[in-house]
Amino acid sequence: MIRIIYKWRLKKADELKFKAAWEKATTAIRENTPGARGSFLLRSLKDPTELLTIARWDRLEDWKAFWENPNRSEMNEMHIHAERLSEEVFYEIEDHTI
Repeated sequence: MIRIIYKWRLKKADELKFKAAWEKATTAIRENTPGARGSFLLRSLKDPTELLTIARWDRLEDWKAFWENPNRSEMNEMHIHAERLSEEVFYEIEDHTI
């Protein structure tokens, strides 16, 4: 398993619109993309315009294949409401969440 951490900055501080776009994108990707396991959304305590989305994928190759697909459009609406500042890949060693 891998986790991808995306850092975002809201463009107009409209968290609800970004959240709706993120939910729609996450559901579509999870349902239609091999290896996609979904994601969760976090807001910074220090800066409410800063968000993290942390996606879970079966394999690094699955995530790379998603990004290499020229027809990929699931995240377009998210980019209307926020700027993606960075992304970083981590291998999941263990998960003890419930």
